[in-house]
Amino acid sequence: MMTYDGGIATISGCVAASHRFGPFFLDARIAVGGTAEVYLARPVTPAPDLPERLVVKRLLPHFASDAEGRTMFEREARLHASVTHENVVTVFHAGKDDRGEPYLAMEYIDGVDGYRLLRRLRQEGEFLPIGVAVHVAREVLRALESVHAALDPTSGGSLGIVHRDVSPSNIYLSKSGTVKLGDFGIARSTTRATLRSEAGHVLKGKFAYLAPEQVAGETSDQRADLFSLATVLAEMLLNRPLFPGGGQLAILLAIRDCKIDALSEIKPRLPPGLFEVMQRALARSPAQRYPDATSFAAALAPFEADKRLAAREIAARVRWVKAASSSDKLAAQQGSAAMRAVRVQAPAAPPAIAGAPAARVAPPAPSAEPVTLDEADLQEDEASAEGKTSEYELLPSHVLKTDGTTLGPWTFARLMEALATGQIERGDRIDFVGRGFQTAEEIDELARFFPAPGATTSQLQGPGTPDLSDQIGPQTMLETLMLVFAQSETGVLFVERAEGDGLGGAPASRGGKKELYFVQGKLHHVASSNASELLGEYLVRRGKLEREELDLALAVLPRYSGRMGDTLISMGLVGPVDIFRAIREQGRDRVADLFLWRGGTLTFYRGHTAPHVEFPLDLELPALMLAGLETAKPGDTLLAEHRADLDRVLGPSSPSDALFSFEGVTWPPPIAGLLELVQRPVTLREVLQAAAKGGVLSAGDVLRATEILLAARLLAWR
Repeated sequence: MMTYDGGIATISGCVAASHRFGPFFLDARIAVGGTAEVYLARPVTPAPDLPERLVVKRLLPHFASDAEGRTMFEREARLHASVTHENVVTVFHAGKDDRGEPYLAMEYIDGVDGYRLLRRLRQEGEFLPIGVAVHVAREVLRALESVHAALDPTSGGSLGIVHRDVSPSNIYLSKSGTVKLGDFGIARSTTRATLRSEAGHVLKGKFAYLAPEQVAGETSDQRADLFSLATVLAEMLLNRPLFPGGGQLAILLAIRDCKIDALSEIKPRLPPGLFEVMQRALARSPAQRYPDATSFAAALAPFEADKRLAAREIAARVRWVKAASSSDKLAAQQGSAAMRAVRVQAPAAPPAIAGAPAARVAPPAPSAEPVTLDEADLQEDEASAEGKTSEYELLPSHVLKTDGTTLGPWTFARLMEALATGQIERGDRIDFVGRGFQTAEEIDELARFFPAPGATTSQLQGPGTPDLSDQIGPQTMLETLMLVFAQSETGVLFVERAEGDGLGGAPASRGGKKELYFVQGKLHHVASSNASELLGEYLVRRGKLEREELDLALAVLPRYSGRMGDTLISMGLVGPVDIFRAIREQGRDRVADLFLWRGGTLTFYRGHTAPHVEFPLDLELPALMLAGLETAKPGDTLLAEHRADLDRVLGPSSPSDALFSFEGVTWPPPIAGLLELVQRPVTLREVLQAAAKGGVLSAGDVLRATEILLAARLLAWR
């Protein structure tokens, strides 16, 4: 049996017919992934610079003729081949066969990857000694030092490589005790223009080891690799993943918020000082982490075991894993395959639901990546899903409103839509899938849609007086968000417009209501009465999901307790990282849309805590202000509005004019850039000219940042 992940093979016996490919005989295909296949190979003609056994990676046939697929493969070859280090899997040759098909010839390691070792340790309830775990981490950091410092062979300049997939399955341990880093399949260069853009790139790194900035879709650099390596080391110390969760979105949230409670719990059994090193390496902000692999490795040095002893321990553990009985392996593989088949097939034939299309889910493409859950986890997960399914007989639901209005019969999906958009309120009674009428908030499956008492519009507008009330428009939205941000407010903002209020200059619009919840000056949650702003519809508009796929997801929604994100992920229609980012972008766009409203009212109630939500947004308000102004005044359209201001003098506010302190605030780049340009009184025309000369900020960027800093009272007209 052979296993492979990303560029290196481990072998425990295989027989296959060999065939010629370029300068190699391919003896056996040892893995196939989404885009490439990997073979154990040997040179046709022995050469002094090539070993007798190596690994050849080639594109799958349908990708070999695809320009984008070839470009990505060739990029991997260039980046990987540019790194030569004893702790990095060696690339012997990157070339093309006689038909022009690209390939990579790489080092073959007789051993196991870190994933298999950790899995075996968990199964047996054993731990890797702390000093040995630190040794493995420091060896990978030595590899990362080389990766991050790699030079362009043509120009001699730094390539600025970010590996982006430092995970247990890409760390290889040999029978001689060596540790190597492999798989540059999703690595990128931060300096070469041809490799710079990530537009449209689907992040394929194993999401449990991503850094917070990668999860959020923000700019990342080499410090993201250090975070990932710290996550792997934490898993070795814990003998379980650092960021566990009830689902993939929960794991991503734990990463975003850097919840390292599991490490805190074992601090007493760690050597003094090691927890503090890990705490810094796992900081949410890249600026608070170690600046480079060398610094991180130096901080870990006092906790490392003797290198020779560590190598002997690794070698023994590798032999121990490889010696696992073949019957155990076969049983595990059969169990895993069976559970994966169940997971793929479960939604393929959903129960008949009114209005649901007759469609099936295509099974996902085969992958060379190892399963990230134990079979027991899969069985428990599947049993849970089946249990949920059996609870719903999928009978229609009926609603009795507090005013006596009756609604329904409704499908499960229609009921979820009504709950999400506020059509059903606290106190309404629901005959949920034929189980008899109960108050909506008393139904366990629906309780998550209702905030705590005292945090709803009707209860706040009655006895209480709002702390802020105004007519809505772009300027009032900007000023209100700035007030919440500047004072680090916790509270709720209700925005409502009646039928016929103008929208973006249109003569009339539908009525609507949104509720914005803030916690300490950040956006926590946005609720909207507009059904078109639900997650599924949002993904369809963004081109992430086909309409037919959404219809199918709605049909099987009961299997996942009405959670659209979990449904789409489990069906393989949208990846967990894409769902995570889409939910954040959806929250941003819901707020940005309010900058288009003309007419309507906004009221803010200070001190009211946010409802419990499964996905707190935790969005910074300055970025939302920029997005809102971009929506209302896109591109450089603000130039016409500010033409009369071009010769006005803009300068920093005097201390007496400043209403708030923004000390320590990290502003988004356009705002920070404007602050750099206006450190003394200068005309707006001169600011625009300086920005154009710098080539970083557009005129629209400057003017939107100007409006925000004027609202913050950090800048003022002179």
